[in-house]
Amino acid sequence: MTKDTIIYDKNSSVTGIAVLEDGVLSEVEIVTGNQALSGNVYLAKITKKVTLFGDQEGFFVDLGNGKEGFLNANEKDLTDIKLTEGQSIVVQVAQEKRAEKQAKVVRAIQLVGNYVVYCPYRLRVEASSKIDDKQKMAEYMEQVKEHMTGQEGWVLRTASVDVDFAVIAEEMEQLRSVYEHIRMKARSEQAPCLLYAKPDVLFEYLSKHASNMEKLITNSRRIEEEVKSHYPDAFEIEICQNPFEAYGVDETISQALEKEVNLKGGGRITIEETRACVAIDVDSGRDVGGGNYNRINEEAAYEIARQIRLRNLSGKIVIDFAGHSDYKYIKPLLDILKQELSRDSMKNHVVGLTHGGLVEIIRVRRRPSLQDLLTEECTTCHGTGRVEKGA
Repeated sequence: MTKDTIIYDKNSSVTGIAVLEDGVLSEVEIVTGNQALSGNVYLAKITKKVTLFGDQEGFFVDLGNGKEGFLNANEKDLTDIKLTEGQSIVVQVAQEKRAEKQAKVVRAIQLVGNYVVYCPYRLRVEASSKIDDKQKMAEYMEQVKEHMTGQEGWVLRTASVDVDFAVIAEEMEQLRSVYEHIRMKARSEQAPCLLYAKPDVLFEYLSKHASNMEKLITNSRRIEEEVKSHYPDAFEIEICQNPFEAYGVDETISQALEKEVNLKGGGRITIEETRACVAIDVDSGRDVGGGNYNRINEEAAYEIARQIRLRNLSGKIVIDFAGHSDYKYIKPLLDILKQELSRDSMKNHVVGLTHGGLVEIIRVRRRPSLQDLLTEECTTCHGTGRVEKGA
C-alpha cells in the first residue's frame, strides 16, 4: 500500500493539486477560473446545429462567460427530443475543452458522491468493477434498489463497501437534493448560466486517496479548516506558503512538458501528443549490448505508466518499445503497464500488441493534458516543432 501526500496550491486565479505516491509525483491537475470543469451543470443555449456522420445531429451550445460546448443529440438511455437553435437546455460537462476541441456536454446528468453516483436518467443500479467484495456489493445493490424513489439510477463506487449502508443512504438523499436544486434553478434562471459547480476538486482527490493518505500540504487556511471538518484527525495537514515550489512540483511540471524523458539506465522515452493519438517511442540510446533491451524496456514501462498519469495522456496511446516486438518479449511489459495503471483513477485498458508490433492503450479522456492546459500551438511551426530552412 502506498503512502500518499496531496499538495494543494491555490492563488487568486489558478488552483494546483499534486499527488505524491511514496514521495514520487504521480498526478497533477491545474484548474483555472475560466474552465468549464468536468461535472459542472449549465443551463445552455443552443447556438448552432450541425450534421454529423450517419445523418446524426450535433449542437454547439453557449455555456456563458465565453465558454462553449458541443452536444451530440443521440445519447444512450435518453429519449430523443427535438432540439432547435436558440433553445435552452440543461447539460453537464463530460469532457473539458482541449486544444482545438470544445468541451463535450451531455444531457444525462450524473452527480458524483463519495460512495455513489446519482444518475437520474439511467433507471438501473450498477457497481464499480473494482469492488473486490462481490457479496457485499450484491447486498448493497439490493439495498440501493429498496431506497430508490421514482425515476432514477445509481452506481456504487469502489469505496462504498467500506462504510455502513446508512452512510450511503444519507448520501443518496443529499444527491437527490442537489439535483432538485438544479431543476428548480433551471426553471427560474435565464440561459446561459451555471446551475451547479462541483465541489472543490481537492475533495475528489481526498475521497480517492483517503485510505492511504499520510499528509495534506496546503497554503490555504480555509481549506485546512474545511478538510478537518470532513476528515478529523485522519491525516496530517501542513501549511506551506508556496507548496508547489517548495516540494519541487513546479520543476517536475516543467520537465513533463518536454518531449524526452531520460531513463536512469541510459535509454530515453520520446512522447508526442498528436490530434489522432499519443505516440511513445522507447530508445535504448547507447545501451544496446548484452541483452539490455529487456532491462531498458522494463524501466521504460514503469516510467511510461507514471508519465501517462502525470501528463494526463488520454485517448489512444501507442508505444514502440526498443528492440524485439515478439509477444514473448512484450508480455512482461504489458503486465507492468497493467499493474501500474491499475492505480489510475481514470478508466484505462491495456489493449495489447498490434500486428505492427506496437503496444496500444486506451485511456478515458475527461480533462485536458498538461500540455493542452499550459501551452499553446506555435504560430510559426503550427505544432510540428520544425521551421522552414533559410535560403
